[in-house]
Amino acid sequence: MAGKETDLARELESHRDYLVRFALFMLRDLALAEDAVQETFISALASHEEFQGRSQLRTWLTAILKNKVFDLVRSRSKGPPMVSSDDLQEDDGRDGAFGERGQWIDPPSNWGLPEEAFESSQFWETYLKCCKVMPERQALVFSMREVLGLSAEEICKKLELTTSNLHVILFRARQSLRTCMTKNWFGGEHG
Repeated sequence: MAGKETDLARELESHRDYLVRFALFMLRDLALAEDAVQETFISALASHEEFQGRSQLRTWLTAILKNKVFDLVRSRSKGPPMVSSDDLQEDDGRDGAFGERGQWIDPPSNWGLPEEAFESSQFWETYLKCCKVMPERQALVFSMREVLGLSAEEICKKLELTTSNLHVILFRARQSLRTCMTKNWFGGEHG
């Protein structure tokens, strides 16, 4: 039995880098990401008999990790609400990028081949740097929505946000990311 657990521990360890990167997207803190992955491994080892092989091991570990990340987010947000007065201000949805008829005022630079960018480690390094520039709440909400694919209802429930507050936060996060990526990736030497 000990040999099987040792083999499983080695197999789990082979997914560490991927899982840490995934957690880092969500948490933006390497120590927290590593803690979440360690908790994931502990849970996986404790419940490995439940894994029936219907999905890939990495998929199962990622599902466990998502729950660990949500637990961390919940425990960190038990203090004052994650809402600032800036987030509560109404937004008319116009950011100055589009004219009254919906045309670009200042079109984005050439984005090249997006499929190739997604395969580039430099692209993801730039993306992570841009996420770090965002306020923590914006980056977290953006990651929950766009990386994990959670519904607006799930995010609002988990973070105790109103729907309109969520939309404002997502709007600002997307604006911040667009500005940073345009400057540091698309408009730079890579674009």
